[in-house]
Amino acid sequence: MTPSLSHRLKMALRGIGVRQLRLICGLILFSYLLSHFLNHALGNVSLQALADGVAYHLAFWQFLPVAVLFYAAALTHGGLGIWALYQRRQFSRNTLEPLQLVLGLSIPALIFSHLAGVRLGYTLYGHEKLYPQVLYSYWAGPSWRLWLMTATLLMSWTHGCIGLHFWLRLKPFYRRAAPWLLACAVLIPTLALLGFYRGGRDVMTASAAQQWRAENLSPRQMGTPPEQAKLEAIMNGFLIGYFGLIGIVLAARGARALHERRGGMVTLSYNNGRIIRVPKGLSVLEASQRNNVPHASMCGGRARCSTCRIRVIGDASTLPAPSPREAFVLAQVGAADPSIRLACQLRPTDDLSFFQLFMPNLAPGDRGSQRAGIGQERYLVSLFVDMRGSTGLAEKRLPFDVVFIVNRFLGAVSQAVLSNGGQPNQFVGDGMLALFGLAVDPHMACRQAIQAARDIAANIAELNAVLSHDLHDPIRFGIGIHGGEVIVGEIGYRDHMVFTALGDAVNVASRLQDMTKTLGCQVIISDDVYARAGVASGTLPQQEVEIRGRAEPMRVRTAMDPADLGSLAPATEEGAAA
Repeated sequence: MTPSLSHRLKMALRGIGVRQLRLICGLILFSYLLSHFLNHALGNVSLQALADGVAYHLAFWQFLPVAVLFYAAALTHGGLGIWALYQRRQFSRNTLEPLQLVLGLSIPALIFSHLAGVRLGYTLYGHEKLYPQVLYSYWAGPSWRLWLMTATLLMSWTHGCIGLHFWLRLKPFYRRAAPWLLACAVLIPTLALLGFYRGGRDVMTASAAQQWRAENLSPRQMGTPPEQAKLEAIMNGFLIGYFGLIGIVLAARGARALHERRGGMVTLSYNNGRIIRVPKGLSVLEASQRNNVPHASMCGGRARCSTCRIRVIGDASTLPAPSPREAFVLAQVGAADPSIRLACQLRPTDDLSFFQLFMPNLAPGDRGSQRAGIGQERYLVSLFVDMRGSTGLAEKRLPFDVVFIVNRFLGAVSQAVLSNGGQPNQFVGDGMLALFGLAVDPHMACRQAIQAARDIAANIAELNAVLSHDLHDPIRFGIGIHGGEVIVGEIGYRDHMVFTALGDAVNVASRLQDMTKTLGCQVIISDDVYARAGVASGTLPQQEVEIRGRAEPMRVRTAMDPADLGSLAPATEEGAAA
């Protein structure tokens, strides 16, 4: 167990790259922004509610470990945003990524005046500015400051929401949750701005009283003119430095582009005959986007999916080595072949010919479109079932009779799959692939697949009884079940598109089904599916088998008689309830 745990930890660390670090920091900052917005919304209640809310807000975010984490995340996220401005050579025209980057780079310049007045004032001079002082400074000062703060709040929220959208859109639950998340994305800032407005009006009303002004607008709280002048000088210095840094990055981009053009061009040859020439340094995906070549990429080039995969033609040993993140993604989808690379990560230094493994869908009437909606990555359980002895069956019967029997077999299998929440997906001769987990979580999908295997056996037993007068031997079958991350989507050409799943997990399920012949059993279930289903560990015998294409043996569970699976249902339900 210890080696397995260390291996998983190592794989998890390999999967953390610059984009994952930026995502983690962004989630921390968005949590702070959400807390701040909810606090603003209390202004719709009263000034006292604002004061009570900010006490809890400050107690959490100024707690030393949390404060260190927050400021580290702010510096890291901002620095990685500037690095992204330099590094990214091409943006897809059909995504929100350019808008997200522009908003993100604008936020520091807009928010620093607020930080200088509140946080730096407290750190340097002990100013105690809370909601009464902050609201008064905005509502009693020049109107442009109020509009600037409103724009800053909306831009920060929009930037964060776009980032959440890019992160969550590959998640299975996102399509169902999207309407609710959109409602929250609109409602929360609306309530926050209304609370900000209501609080400001209440503060201006209260400020008419001399006693209130004496209690809330003293030099200890607002600062003296020299202190305010010093804070303004710091703010101006920051803005000059920040805009200077952006200018340096843009100049560095220009210098790099000039250097790359002088450094030479490379030729990229696509499987459809398209040939383009691009400067060295562009990734294959960036080259496709720059030259309007349709190229699938569900995650927008963030190395969070594998839909931009290509297979290099020729010698792959001269290619740049995969980054840790690219190696992690390729390992996740079982792409051990060195000729298979991620187009968003591979930056060729020599001419390159390749196949796109996943072609974007182009509608018949819109072939010039760059629409690349081919599917998503998610955990599914694959169940392969195959009818035994169909060849011998065909030798002794008329073709129509054989088709009739095979259709009855596939009908019995499909009925069991559908009744347990699965989806019959592919029919190949006398075999079928069924998918579980399209609408449920992985644990439920594993339970459904095992229960479907049990019901398939029962349905085939009934079919054998019905056809006993016509069959010399009963229909026999083999079932293989395995789960894992796969790509689901429509595969095919033009009007001949079919929905299916692609990935190592599907291939393994097929090989487990083939292995039932050599092991003399009727059902083989991978140990991962068995454990996720919540079945007691000793219910079915365990063994290790060699899987073609895998370096290490796999632990599986075997059932000689599918009727044995009937005893799994009570344990499964208990596991689910637990």
